[in-house]
Amino acid sequence: MTTNDSGISVFDEIEFDVNQRGGMFLTDQIASKNFRIRKSNLGYETDFHLSGDATFIVILKGTLKIELQNGDYKLFSTGEYFIAKDNLPENILFESKIHGHKASVIGDESLEAIHIKL
Repeated sequence: MTTNDSGISVFDEIEFDVNQRGGMFLTDQIASKNFRIRKSNLGYETDFHLSGDATFIVILKGTLKIELQNGDYKLFSTGEYFIAKDNLPENILFESKIHGHKASVIGDESLEAIHIKL
């Protein structure tokens, strides 16, 4: 998830090239600032917001629904991952009815995830 030229959050697919190393296929190193373990109860939801720092999110348990302003959404479940990096240029002020995404924990179990700040 990123922002387009108008500052609107959009889903985007990114491919990372991999290289073979001793039977493993690895990407080049990707720098990170820190990581956190996240837990959210079933029913948790946010208002529309932006990611702030780009964050690589790995779902360990549960299902996280990410919804955009236009109603498009994606579900991320156990074992899936994504990068949240929707943010506005400095000259655009955040408006909760125009910008950002919202997140909610859906399904029948709480969420556990790893957040890695990039």
